[in-house]
Amino acid sequence: MSGDADLSLRHERLRRRAEMLRRLREFFATRGFLEVETPTVDSEIIPELHIEPFGVGEISPAAPAGRWPAATAYFLQASPELHMKRLLCEGLPAIYQVTRSFRCGERGTIHNPEFTMVEWYRTGDDMAAGMTLLDEFCQAVAGSDAAKCTSYNEAFHVHASVDAHRTTCDELAAAANRLGVAIPEGIHANDRDEWLNLLLTAVVEPRLGVDRPEILYDYPASQSALAVAATRDDGTQVGERFELYWHGVELANGYHELTDAAALRARLEVVNRQRSADNRPALPLPEKLLTAMTDPGLPACSGCALGFDRLAMLACEAESIDDVMAFGW
Repeated sequence: MSGDADLSLRHERLRRRAEMLRRLREFFATRGFLEVETPTVDSEIIPELHIEPFGVGEISPAAPAGRWPAATAYFLQASPELHMKRLLCEGLPAIYQVTRSFRCGERGTIHNPEFTMVEWYRTGDDMAAGMTLLDEFCQAVAGSDAAKCTSYNEAFHVHASVDAHRTTCDELAAAANRLGVAIPEGIHANDRDEWLNLLLTAVVEPRLGVDRPEILYDYPASQSALAVAATRDDGTQVGERFELYWHGVELANGYHELTDAAALRARLEVVNRQRSADNRPALPLPEKLLTAMTDPGLPACSGCALGFDRLAMLACEAESIDDVMAFGW
């Protein structure tokens, strides 16, 4: 393809991206959502086990000219979640945001350290309502077919022949060997979540959403720190978390949101202990959010975060998110 043709295709994809953003705002406006903007830099952050933030220093009058202090003063936000939930605590009932988010060390065909995230929350919604809204969003903005809904355990049963909630670590390791999955040297032999994530990434995810979008729901409670915990009829403990896949690509992560500040603090402290055990620094807790969740409190709600660049890539039938971004990393 000639240079002019390449440039024409690039510009056409940017125009289509802009049109998707227009439809996105129309989608939320017709449902009564308020668009908000929150800080991308803050001294607090929500600690996550598998996400590394960018630390940002601060130049002070006492620092030598042009020098950054050694200590991190602020963080580029990996998600607008902590600030948006504070707005929910103030009484806003339905909000969304289109924002730049940042995750250190993530680069590839579907990863860029700086990317566009769409995040939304609506009070009164449970997990089922959150899943329905996500499905409607994808249809309206990307022109997709209606999504199929599959439980996390059903997906593992169909694609890996294991029970995701009851199979032992030894049995998960045997399944990985049976399915030809390369096992990383550093995997913790007695960590079920590590084995499940290995099988999810290598075996299950590539088979999800092949013909139409597919929403997984009812994740293991241990993988759903920000979600309401629930017990199903068969006694299974789950977290009310849901994720959207399309053509094997993870697009969105949603929760029936945990509203108990004390429980959230305890779960985030566990995350920090796990980070320390992996020789990664613990992160400051979102104290302002935890305070707001205590008084006046976070109302019952569902929230979802979606990687917009990935959605645009699939809608444009591109091979990389770089193809639908003005400039990649």
